[in-house]
Amino acid sequence: MNIRDLEYLVAVHELKNFSKAAEQCFVSQPTLSGQLKKLEIELGASLMERSTRKVLFTNVGEEVVVEARTILQTASHIKKLANRTEDPMAGDFHVGLIPTVGPFLLPHIMPLIAQDFPQTNLYLYELQTDDLIERLLKGELDAAILAKLDWNHPVNEIDLYTEELCLANSTLHPPKTTDSKVELDVLDGESVLMLEDGHCLRDQALGVCFSAGAKEDKRFQATSLDTLLHMVATGAGMTLIPKLACAKAIEGVSYHSFKNPVPTREIVMVTRKNSARGEAYQNISSLVKSAVVINQ
Repeated sequence: MNIRDLEYLVAVHELKNFSKAAEQCFVSQPTLSGQLKKLEIELGASLMERSTRKVLFTNVGEEVVVEARTILQTASHIKKLANRTEDPMAGDFHVGLIPTVGPFLLPHIMPLIAQDFPQTNLYLYELQTDDLIERLLKGELDAAILAKLDWNHPVNEIDLYTEELCLANSTLHPPKTTDSKVELDVLDGESVLMLEDGHCLRDQALGVCFSAGAKEDKRFQATSLDTLLHMVATGAGMTLIPKLACAKAIEGVSYHSFKNPVPTREIVMVTRKNSARGEAYQNISSLVKSAVVINQ
């Protein structure tokens, strides 16, 4: 048994296809299939059922995959520790961000990362919260930047910044106020546009809107903030968006901050509890905090 065999096994489990797994692992399908067959012989157990249509893992196979993931994570940590003997920022760094943070935060931090940490190979992934947590715990991500929630996962949490939620409305229907800031009761009786299920911002915005007497317009749910704002521009309704997103100018949309009490959300970086990249996380989080303070 070797590390490469375990990588093959995990790839087949994820993709449920030998050809795709072989392509992902940069080997031929016969090589991958042969190594997994040898692994089964060595273990004295059948790990999967093979057919021309699909791959099914046995109960023993499922348990072996769980252990294989742990071993691969440990091996990855060992390599990273060795690579960071002299520089904690050297090497690859895989970071995931939620869609309501990534497009608005990255333009501020990417130039700084390139300037301050040229030895870091940064890989970025934009996914919804559940997918980010899943990939983080699998060891596919080093860290994830997302909105703070009540966690039921073995993760560490680093506070990054508190972000205001602002009102975005059509210039065709401006709020009935002459102030630059609006009261929360401007939402009372209004129908608001929302993102689709799966976006944590949706739940946070709904909580604010419902408490202010607004209701959701269920005729339309957006897949992105960009789509949501363009719907607002048509006069279809209003919505709440993060403060950093207000920098995106869209014709027909105006942005307004709220008076106290200001609705906010907490943006954090989450990492695995057993991760060995503590110093790197602190360096990245300090850079994010500095960038946001300048640009908020």
